[in-house]
Amino acid sequence: MNNPKQNFFLTKNNQKIHYKFINNKSPTTIIFLHGLMSNIKSKKAKYLKKFVNINKINLLLFEYSGHGRSSGRFTDFSIKNWIEDSRSIIKKMIKKNKIILIGSSMGAWIAVVLIKYFYKRIKGFIGIAPAPDFTEELIWKKLNTIEKTKIKRGKIYKLKSSYNNFYPITKKFIFDGKKFLVLNKEIKCDFPIELLHGIKDTSVPWFYSIRLIKTLISKKLNLTIINDGDHSLSRAQDLKKLDLAIKSII
Repeated sequence: MNNPKQNFFLTKNNQKIHYKFINNKSPTTIIFLHGLMSNIKSKKAKYLKKFVNINKINLLLFEYSGHGRSSGRFTDFSIKNWIEDSRSIIKKMIKKNKIILIGSSMGAWIAVVLIKYFYKRIKGFIGIAPAPDFTEELIWKKLNTIEKTKIKRGKIYKLKSSYNNFYPITKKFIFDGKKFLVLNKEIKCDFPIELLHGIKDTSVPWFYSIRLIKTLISKKLNLTIINDGDHSLSRAQDLKKLDLAIKSII
């Protein structure tokens, strides 16, 4: 088995981005984009390490600014920064290879934005419980006037999560999100797309994937609804569906 190297990539803003790259000398590289306040220690990331070594494909894993072992405080960043982190490291690390973008929750939103930058090199896209535009649709629109005023004045709003903790919501987090909304657009995708979503997802409703289907215009698009699946989709049976999704692309 090819053990991944652990390294740090320095962005133009001098942020250290923690990444792992598994080079199996394949013409194809899977790029995993994790979710909000997650990292590359997740079950999905561990599964992908095993998958690429068995199937002899390359893999790039990394953590956005303010996440995992990357530098910076979470509250200093937003989707704008995390898109730029992703774009920069992919551009630096993957020079010629075809790429398969796999985005989990917020990572799927980032992947959709990245399509225009890497369009000709994308072999496929997989969205796991995709959460496009969640800062606007699932947070901002559901806040009351008092909560919105608090954020506009620069105070941190603690949004309860379904994982028994909270997300610190900042003005930058919300208003940068408004600049990268994708659900009101049509994006031509000349490559296969696989979306996986659980009916029991309490963080991002499953119909979000239906909305994303209207955004991503592809002749090869498949949505797998998992009746008992939650937001994480990290159980063995969920990872088996991810396995099938990747194989349908490669």
